[in-house]
Amino acid sequence: MPSSGFVYSHPLEDGNGRLHRYMIHHVLAERGFNPSGLVFPVSAVILERIDDYRRALESYSRRLLPLIHWRPTDRGNIEVLNETADYYRFFDATLQAEFLFACIAHTVEFDLPMETAFLKCYDQFKKRVSGLVDMPDRLTDLLFRFLCQNDGLLSRRARERGFAGLTGQEVNEIEAIYSEIRPMPDAGQSRGR
Repeated sequence: MPSSGFVYSHPLEDGNGRLHRYMIHHVLAERGFNPSGLVFPVSAVILERIDDYRRALESYSRRLLPLIHWRPTDRGNIEVLNETADYYRFFDATLQAEFLFACIAHTVEFDLPMETAFLKCYDQFKKRVSGLVDMPDRLTDLLFRFLCQNDGLLSRRARERGFAGLTGQEVNEIEAIYSEIRPMPDAGQSRGR
């Protein structure tokens, strides 16, 4: 993760980690790792492994801290008092690169197949439900999420509030549709679905 040098130099008051993860996405896209217009979701894996991410970054920065002379500023930041540029220009980023490789491998081997399976299930659900009842896409999405969260059943509260227009027979048929196409456990969950 050569871009980790950016995090080490910490040029911004806030947002250095987010910008670092953006740089990872940018480099992967520039190198043709993912199709144009699609974001490869490796930062989601990095955030799921935030403690490992910190350890990878700190593997170098902790050793470096005794060599940096600094003082606090009035704005709650620090001012570096000695020359440190060479520390960030040429450093061994093996641990950081290995961590990033593991995150990319996890994304390719697990997250993308699970997300693909989840989206296939959602598309099948949406198509079959739209053949049964007419409802806006946002309600179909909400219905699917409720079923995912409640083990394939529409709660009484959901029936009474958001889906009061559905008959008991329609609810039973929708639950049966969901049961047939049920997404894999945890599929789509890490993406906020």
